[in-house]
Amino acid sequence: MSRLPILTPDTAPDAARPFLENARQASGFIPNLLGVLANAPAALETYVTVSGLNAKTSLSLAEREVVQLVAATTHGCDFCVAGHTAVATHKAKLDAATIAALRSGAPLPEPRLEALAAFARAVIARRGAVTDAELQRFVAAGYTAAQALEVVLGVSLATLCNFANVLAQTPLNPELAAYRWETVHG
Repeated sequence: MSRLPILTPDTAPDAARPFLENARQASGFIPNLLGVLANAPAALETYVTVSGLNAKTSLSLAEREVVQLVAATTHGCDFCVAGHTAVATHKAKLDAATIAALRSGAPLPEPRLEALAAFARAVIARRGAVTDAELQRFVAAGYTAAQALEVVLGVSLATLCNFANVLAQTPLNPELAAYRWETVHG
């Protein structure tokens, strides 16, 4: 059960309703994350806006999903791991071994994606203060300075939704149940 209300188009503030309706039309259901964010329409609008901007980066959908899954697992956001596993599987077409490695924190089988994942982990762990060597490994894998900043953008998006879900203890929608993941404590 969520610690914060999960709002619907009928119960949400007027400013949040169009975002919830758009989500329902786009995917056939309203992710509970959006229902939680609807409590603060500015937070919901920020999430939708930053998601759109993140989609415009030079990183591919698969690369953006690597960043999102790294952030979600690092931040312990069960909801986002499930949601991004669904996207990584069906839209980004990441292979099962890569998705399993992302979900478990293991090295990725593809070196370029592993360099991206390692860089995203470093950005999160050091709050952007990556070492020269970490940045050089990222660039040596074929990424650019612009893409380093795009990783930061992806992490900022993930931080909003990961922290909101962890705060709210957002339950999974039934549509995401097949992708369930639980934070490993200990």
